[in-house]
Amino acid sequence: MSAPAMLVHLLLEQLARHPLPRIPETAAVMEDPLQVAAFADSGKDQGILNYIYLFHSLMSAALIAPGDVVLDLACGPANQLLRHARLHPDAHFIGMDASARMLELAEQNLREAGVHNVSLQQGDMTRLDGMAAAGTDVVTCTMSLHHLADSTALQHCTQQIARILRPQGGVYLADFGRLKRRATQRFFAYDRMDLQSPAFTADFLNSLQAAFSLTELQQAAAVLASAPACYYTALAPFMVVLRSTPRRAIDPGLQQRAQAAYQQLIPGEQRDLCNLLRWFRPGGLRLPDGLMLTGG
Repeated sequence: MSAPAMLVHLLLEQLARHPLPRIPETAAVMEDPLQVAAFADSGKDQGILNYIYLFHSLMSAALIAPGDVVLDLACGPANQLLRHARLHPDAHFIGMDASARMLELAEQNLREAGVHNVSLQQGDMTRLDGMAAAGTDVVTCTMSLHHLADSTALQHCTQQIARILRPQGGVYLADFGRLKRRATQRFFAYDRMDLQSPAFTADFLNSLQAAFSLTELQQAAAVLASAPACYYTALAPFMVVLRSTPRRAIDPGLQQRAQAAYQQLIPGEQRDLCNLLRWFRPGGLRLPDGLMLTGG
């Protein structure tokens, strides 16, 4: 990513007065074959989103304890789920998605990876049918809330999360935040066109335009008893993270698995992951205490 150009856009964001109007995505469920394939490929090894999936797994690592039942909303092709499941082999994960095609890919990816602590379920994240009240230890959702139709649907989603969480349960929600300038949205969507398919680039721009505002995300999260803290990238809320307090200490086994996952990234991915960590740092979001990444 072009750092000087990004800094200019972020500084211009500071001068803009109000977030842009939200443009909801035309389809809440991703079923188009080109879109599905582009999104699935982006999260595979050395895909453009690979390091971001590791980032979210590391940031949520202190929420997931051995024996926990963890629901991952809008799991898609399970690229994020695979990261979670490998980092926490002693927890059980449920991946939920509204798209039958995505779940087919998820099943295939999990089978090929030899991961056995994940089950899949088709469902609507605003209803969570089949999920028992107070029966889930942790709920995660990464970069998918913007698929919801409107702020009412967003509130229904967090109300359902509150319903199914056990007392002292954990929450990790991450998504884009709505920016104030179309030019900034286009910059982020198009900056790495040489590494992205046209379908991925178009979907990236649509996602940025459909993002909820920081206020909408905070208001929706207010119903959660876990009271997650809100963090966002410095100078502008390009990415927003809502994370509840730690539920476990980072033990040597978890540290070892996290370090091994980091070392499996190629140098460019390691650089991008460290840059994202730095971008969040001024707002207070850091790796969980006891989790360290070293070397390359």
